[in-house]
Amino acid sequence: VQLQASGGGLVQVGGSLRLSCAASGRTFSKYVMGWFRQAPGKEREFVAAISRSGAITSYADSVKGRFTISRDNSKNTVYLQMNSLKPEDTAVYFCAARFAEVATRSQYDYAYWGQGTLVTVSS
Repeated sequence: VQLQASGGGLVQVGGSLRLSCAASGRTFSKYVMGWFRQAPGKEREFVAAISRSGAITSYADSVKGRFTISRDNSKNTVYLQMNSLKPEDTAVYFCAARFAEVATRSQYDYAYWGQGTLVTVSS
């Protein structure tokens, strides 16, 4: 599967952005999807994940209550709605796919990655 992330940009503190990740292929619904991010000088970290059906989601504590992951299997797309953005949310955001039933938080469990989209939160 090939992934294309989009939707990043510059936003002020407290603002919102919605990231999208479009997947190629006809088996999107068989992949668990995740969002990860990497801030300058830091390691890539887990943000959110969603099960194949979309019924089960998981979030990092740092974004819980502010970010929402969702997917539309008819459009082969996963989304990350980001609200109440903070400067510490500034990072390159990556979507990733895992051909499995169970969503995990480890980047090493995801074999397919998008190219990343930059989110900058200014104060």
